Amino acid sequence: MSSDHGRKALVTGGAAGIGGAISRRLAADGMQVTFCDIDRESGEALAREIRALFVPLDVTDSGAVAEFFDAHRDFDVLVNNVGVDQHAFFTDTTPQDWRALLAINLETVFVFTHAVLPDMQAKRYGRIVSIASEAGRLGSRGGAVYAAAKAAVVGFTRSIARENARYNITANAVLPGPVRTPLVERGAATYGDKMIRDLEQLTLFRRLGEPHEVASAVAFFASAPASFITGEALGVSGGMGCGVG
Repeated sequence: MSSDHGRKALVTGGAAGIGGAISRRLAADGMQVTFCDIDRESGEALAREIRALFVPLDVTDSGAVAEFFDAHRDFDVLVNNVGVDQHAFFTDTTPQDWRALLAINLETVFVFTHAVLPDMQAKRYGRIVSIASEAGRLGSRGGAVYAAAKAAVVGFTRSIARENARYNITANAVLPGPVRTPLVERGAATYGDKMIRDLEQLTLFRRLGEPHEVASAVAFFASAPASFITGEALGVSGGMGCGVG
């Protein structure tokens, strides 16, 4: 039996896409998975499939999040996955756009990490994995605010790693590149197959990643054996960070 069997994991935005793959993988590894998402239909279907607890939740609603943690505590693993992309040049955005993008892509990482840390510190065990993006490392044409938020997630992750190593808590970030998610598929339906081809050309493998490939990296960081790895930012992007070969 795995040393992670029975550990309690929380995944934000865990109903579909990368988040759904993460929820599915951690459940397969024997963890007790709780996941939250605003997508009730997908969440309820996945919860039945993997025998996990799904909580419908708008993670930007501070009152609802506080109520969630009143009812659900003592997690061993937190995966900060929830996020939204941006498709607009910076000059076409407004301060309201910035605040909305920062709220979901960065502030939720603050809020959920802040909520789980006291219990993790008390029991001297924890795994925090945050989903950033290669956009945070490389920049993003048409996604400046998104890239800024994801870069901040990496800096925050490394700071949490420094503060919490004394409690046997690790904090790491996973940086996906172009991944075949429902959001990407909807974009292709709108903008055509050229969008997919352009994304594929960003990777050395000339293909999109799959959600389960990101989930595999998350599962490793979330595991007990990853006990000597903290403060890392791992690209899961088909070599995107190396430049086009």
